[in-house]
Amino acid sequence: MILRNLSHPEVLLTRYRAHGGGVAHMLLTHPRLATLMFLAHASIPPGQRLEGHIDPMEEIYIILKGRGMMRVDAEERPVGPGDAVHLPIGAWHELVNDGDETLEIHVVAGLIPGEA
Repeated sequence: MILRNLSHPEVLLTRYRAHGGGVAHMLLTHPRLATLMFLAHASIPPGQRLEGHIDPMEEIYIILKGRGMMRVDAEERPVGPGDAVHLPIGAWHELVNDGDETLEIHVVAGLIPGEA
């Protein structure tokens, strides 16, 4: 069993700026994971965003707290706690915190095709 949380010493060392507007930590990463690349936690302050980008892997954004607007390619939808958004490989995506509290998410990413 591997147990991690935001207070774990290894997790604290992974703090980084996520796509311009959020702060993220890697909870679990490859190669500790067999078929996933990572599980990350990100927090986005009110009025900030994870800037639009394309990733070379499949991802799932899980909304834990707060509200926002999720854009995936040409589609835009409001998201809130309990929502999970699937992001296909190569999809342009952006998450905007349009609420008045910090938006917190978990991001689950699959391995990049061809990597093991």
